[in-house]
Amino acid sequence: MSRDIRAGEGEAVSQSADETDAAEYRPLLFSIAYGMTGSVGDAEDLVQDAFLGLTRARQAGTTIVDHKAYLATTVTRLGINHLRSARVRREMYVGNWLPEPVVMPDDDTGPAAHAELADSLSMAFLVLLESLSPVERAVFMLREVFGYGYPDVARSTGKSEANCRQIFTRARQRIAAGRVRGSAPPPARAQGEELARRFFDAAEGGDLDALLGMLAPDVVFLGDGGGKARAIGKPVAEPRRVGQLLVGGFRRFRILGLSLRPAWINGRPGVVTYDAEGRVASVIELDIADGVVHAIHSVTNPDKLAHLGPVSDVVRLPGT
Repeated sequence: MSRDIRAGEGEAVSQSADETDAAEYRPLLFSIAYGMTGSVGDAEDLVQDAFLGLTRARQAGTTIVDHKAYLATTVTRLGINHLRSARVRREMYVGNWLPEPVVMPDDDTGPAAHAELADSLSMAFLVLLESLSPVERAVFMLREVFGYGYPDVARSTGKSEANCRQIFTRARQRIAAGRVRGSAPPPARAQGEELARRFFDAAEGGDLDALLGMLAPDVVFLGDGGGKARAIGKPVAEPRRVGQLLVGGFRRFRILGLSLRPAWINGRPGVVTYDAEGRVASVIELDIADGVVHAIHSVTNPDKLAHLGPVSDVVRLPGT
């Protein structure tokens, strides 16, 4: 009897150690799931389902040598299935669709988690991914964003290597055709934050001329209210129109008593607006390249802000 108990305890300890080792991949898994869905809540659910699958596989006696590969494959395939079922809902969405914002830590905590998302899953990039089929999105993202080799992409998607190469080529061409500007890298964090500070100071102060000096000729503003909050229903282009829209919008913020907090959102600088009770009202992200703002993404849909909680909690990175 005692030997059986000790053996059981040994297996439990071993399984606990395995689970601890596997947990280190949670930031990567969240990033893959978020890149597939554009939803923080859905991404967290997919990651949880992947870990549940790992546990059930172990309980069934399956030996899993590579936890990272197993979990990444599971999350990718769950993401593909999720997108297939969500396609109709996306087509019926009211107004512009933007991903749920991920507000990054405002300090140097969680470097591994930060590295998975920074500079790779901006709102502009996730919007472009919407033009791809679920499988195309998975192949392109695993290859382009996470640097997976074709053997790993093939295993994760259930396709052959040759097919994955063809899918990636088509997806890359489609993404390139959808870009409104060159794929210049984002600025260094300090530079981006400084430009964002001047940008939002000008918007708050109603300084249209200063704003125009920071807007690219091809600038576009996209707002996502989902039919549940006030938002611009169609993209707004041309610097003066965008500048006037911003001046008017920030004047409305003052009337409503909203405050601003600088934030790093999806690897880009921006702000979180919130009311006197600390409830988040909107998240605004700036897509900056070559020293000017090329795109402004504003999310006011309350369903896409619920995961942030009160403004005091918005520095939390989901998946950590």
